[in-house]
Order: sequence, then C-alpha cells, then structure tokens
Amino acid sequence: MIQMPSSLNDVRRTTIHAVCVLLVGWGVASGAKPNIVLIMADDLGYGDLSCYDGWIETPNIDALSRTGIRFTDFHTSGTVCSPTRAGLMTGRYQQRAGIGGVVFARLDAEQHYHGLQDSEYTLAEMCREQGYKTAIFGKWHLGYYPPYNPVNHGFDVFRGYVSGNVDFFSHVDQAGVFDWWHNEQPSDEKGYTTHLINKHAVEFIETSEDAPFFLYVPHEAPHYPYQGPADTPIREVGSTVKLKGERKDIKNAYREMVTEMDTGVGEIMLALERAGKIENTIVIFMSDNGANKNGDNGELRGFKGSVWEGGHRVPAMISWPGHIAPTVVSEFVTSLDWMPTLAAILKSKEDQARPFDGISQMELLHSGKSRDAHERAFVWKGTAVRRGSYKWVTEKGVEYLFDLESDPNESKDIIQDHPELAKQLNRIAQNWKNEMSETASKQPSKNELFKLLGKP
Repeated sequence: MIQMPSSLNDVRRTTIHAVCVLLVGWGVASGAKPNIVLIMADDLGYGDLSCYDGWIETPNIDALSRTGIRFTDFHTSGTVCSPTRAGLMTGRYQQRAGIGGVVFARLDAEQHYHGLQDSEYTLAEMCREQGYKTAIFGKWHLGYYPPYNPVNHGFDVFRGYVSGNVDFFSHVDQAGVFDWWHNEQPSDEKGYTTHLINKHAVEFIETSEDAPFFLYVPHEAPHYPYQGPADTPIREVGSTVKLKGERKDIKNAYREMVTEMDTGVGEIMLALERAGKIENTIVIFMSDNGANKNGDNGELRGFKGSVWEGGHRVPAMISWPGHIAPTVVSEFVTSLDWMPTLAAILKSKEDQARPFDGISQMELLHSGKSRDAHERAFVWKGTAVRRGSYKWVTEKGVEYLFDLESDPNESKDIIQDHPELAKQLNRIAQNWKNEMSETASKQPSKNELFKLLGKP
C-alpha cells in the first residue's frame, strides 16, 4: 500500500541543493540567461499531432519535439481555458487566484468581472525582475478590464485578445464585442489571428537584440470558430450569432487551423536561428487542455472540461539545445511546474507568501527522471487526485480508482481492490478543497469593480 502525505506541502519541490548543483552544471550560474519562448495551443488534443501518432501532419512541432523532451504524461492544471492560464502564470493552483472556471465574455455572467488580481505574482513579472523583455501575442483570457490587462501583470507588450475566442478575421468575441488590443488600446489590425500572432512573435525576436526575453505565444487555434486562413469573417459587432462558424467540414477546418499554427512554430524557430539565439533559448510547447469532440485525444477517456485523462493530459515538449538531451519522458509533469522550473533556472526567489504548488523539474530536465514523481499528489477541481500511477475520480456521486501505468485509458476500475487507498485520495481532495477556499484571492462583484474603475 502506498504511504500518503499528510498535506499538500509535503512533496512540492526538489531541494535547494539539487537545484543549485544542476544550475552550475548547466552553466546558468555564470550569468548567461536564456531566452524563453512559451507557445500554447488552445484545445489541442493528445491525439492531434503527428509526433503523438495523431491525424494532423505537424512537421515543425515534430521537429521541435526531436530537439528536446517530448512528454507523454504531461497535464494541465485546468480542464478549460482560463484556469489553466491562471495556473501557468502563477505556478499555483488557479483556485488560489479565484479563477477556478472560465472568465466569461457575457456581461450578465458574474465571472465576466473577474480576472487576475494585482496580488498575484506572475511568470512575466518574475522574468522582468531578472532584466527580461516580456511580450504576449495572442489569447489572454484572464480578465476583460484594465486592471487585468497583461501589461499590468508583467508584460511590456501585448497584442491580441482578452476573451476566450474571437472571429479569426473580424476579431469579434462571443458577446459581439470587438476584441483586439495593442497593450491597453483597441487596435483595428487586419489579418487572420494565427498569422498576426506569428508575425508579432517573429518581429519581437528580430528586434530583441540586447536583453534576454520572455515571449508568450498563446494561440487561438484550434479553438472555435472553425475558420481556416482562406475563409471569411462571420461575426459582427453587436451580434451573437454564428459563434462556432459556418463550415460543415469541421475536421478539415480544424486541420487547417493546426497546420497554420504549426507553420508559425516553424517561423519562430527560423527567426531564432537567424538571430543566432536558438542555442540559448528555451522553447516550450503545450496545449491548455484536452480536445473537445472535434479534436482527438487518442485513446484517452473524456474531453475538454472533464477530469478524465482526455480533459487534461496534453501534448507538451521543451527544447534547450546543449542543455536538454533529446528524449521521450514518461514521468508525471504539470503546467504548474513551468514557473518553479524557470525560477530555478533564472535563480529567482520564490515568493514566500505565495509558494508554488508546482515543483521545479530541473532534475527531470537534466536526467529524465524526477524523484518526486511517485510521491506527489495533484488535484483537479477537487474531483480527481493523481498520486504515483494511481488516479481517483468522483463523478455524479460515484468514486473510481485507476492504475494509469497499466490502464492509461481509465477503463478498469480497481477501487474494490484498494478501498483504503481510495479513501486516502478522497481525503486529499477534501482537504484540498478546504485549502483552496481558505486561500483564494477575492474576486470583485460588478459594482465593486466599477467603483474601482470610477464607473457609474
């Protein structure tokens, strides 16, 4: 029987000694700060990319996967857009930031007035404190109002949209609102969303000559509306029809969208090579959650929004030539781990008031193994817990237990064989929910936010 930890804090991070040894071994301690490029797809499934034996040919992402680590057991902290992004930016469970669900575009939704609060410490802020230039091109989805804008959370430059999705051409969101920005100002920039994101990413690389940079590239593809680069606008300001698109051949549109994103990954890598930066740049690629039923999660059970594997096990890879050996890693890793890992590489101090829930994966990047992988407990929504190879799930009042090492498809419930283990994992989930409730940042009501903004 596995011995369970008494709290979530027991196994959160590797030791300071191990991190320091690895930093010296990688030469970072000498002051050579690597550039960081973090590319994120939207709703891309585990079985979509050709490097995961998927149905869409993605030669550039495949090439990236061969230069570093390709993960086969990588998980997002959320199962939908906003939560994963909040966790990614803070290295902490998104529930602590008060963003446990989607920040909706609808004005009548309470969550429309929520967003990333000033009290949260972000990856961009951490990088900027280390002398980095910081930029985001693409989807933010962590708040619609000025205090939530990326430039108020550590980014020097923002071009993109703040909602969950926009028309790829007219840039109108689901509430019928125009949503394309240059920093804090609306920008009537023409073009297909994926092309604009890639163009600005390449230009940023080409003009970043001196300071190291952190470039965040959160794509819209392949999230609906399903529009390829040869299609036309469908949404108009003031209208909430045609939200998902007009094409009947959604599979073809989905493929076209992923193909354009893949082309952009290739353009980014070429820009790094032309600028002579590729050898000193960490490139991360991941999806923000699993695919919906228009995509493919391989043999995994479930889709976007669920705590089954198909909702949060996603394609992910990291490349750093000369520092990370090309390999495939089957260890359990999460999106919350990127911030503490990058903090270790940059020798940035952790905020003691807001400790990471993710752990530094320096040892894994160096050796392909993590000492904490089999001891760590990780929770999704309080309804699923992963520890070692075991995963406990509760759905509609029914509890399940799976051994993902032998059953990654979650097809064989073994709860009757390990009732005590299930009870212990259930207890971790309940303690987690209590802790998240007690530590969550307060989100304002509409009236509170408008008072802060000086609006009637």
